[in-house]
Amino acid sequence: MDTALPPFKIFAGDKSRYMAEEICKELGVELGKMKIERFADGEFEVSFEESVRGCEVYLVQSTFPNSDNLMELLLMIDAAKRASAKSVIAVMPYFGWARQDRKDKPRVSIAAKLVSNMLTAAGVDRVITMDLHADQIQGFFDVPVDHLYASSVFIPYIQSLKLEDMVIATPDVGGAKRANSYAKYLDLPLVLCHKQRAKANVVAKMTVIGDVKDKNVILVDDMVDTAGTITKAANLMMENGAKSVRALASHAIMSDPATERVNDCALTEMIFTNSIPYTKDSKKCTILSVARLFADTIRRVHCNESISSQYLIK
Repeated sequence: MDTALPPFKIFAGDKSRYMAEEICKELGVELGKMKIERFADGEFEVSFEESVRGCEVYLVQSTFPNSDNLMELLLMIDAAKRASAKSVIAVMPYFGWARQDRKDKPRVSIAAKLVSNMLTAAGVDRVITMDLHADQIQGFFDVPVDHLYASSVFIPYIQSLKLEDMVIATPDVGGAKRANSYAKYLDLPLVLCHKQRAKANVVAKMTVIGDVKDKNVILVDDMVDTAGTITKAANLMMENGAKSVRALASHAIMSDPATERVNDCALTEMIFTNSIPYTKDSKKCTILSVARLFADTIRRVHCNESISSQYLIK
């Protein structure tokens, strides 16, 4: 590292410590010492157990449920700023609340914008995240946002399967841009699923647009919550004559009964990154690490280097 640059330190919230440890291993540095003291009423206090004065501080914390993870990150940012850190960078492999990115009906909140406002108010200087649910969330911030893509780990994995007659598919029209990027890069056909929701997390009807007969289908999505959509799409592909169906999703939210649905559906394999800790038991689930992707991004940001060379597709 350039000795003219300020030193950097990496700290982690409770639920993302596993990711921070992997990132530190990739970078060859020690994870910073931090203490989170919890009170009987559920309140907690964050304190750094070592000096961060004049340092670039990288705070690794995904903001998946529950909301304590977001509050932890806000307190970590505040504590670092008050301890005279030179800059504070939030490393958020999973950016929670991102599904609420616009008013899709009257009198609703735009939670993604609110979260960005809170991070800015806490004092964050930069955000590094991956596969936002909606790309426009980057514009909610007045600080730089490095938006990474899990395609850099998914595409080599897909290629390693050496499957013939592959097609790329999306479980809903909203993910068409993401799936089309994979299809273009791999030079494969694209298939769409059109779904109609009865309400949030409940799919009423789904139809396939495109040919999947005798094909090995790769479904591409950014997250899996209750797995209702992805499993329904997989079953529908098989009903339409597909040889096999695999699914890629960056973020394994996997709220109950998601694991049961994945185990019982037509999916051959469900492939996630480790942006969120997934601890349920499923032989169908494969977890790929993105620690090296984030470690290399931290190194490049610290050394003022471009990160665009990391992108296979966007």
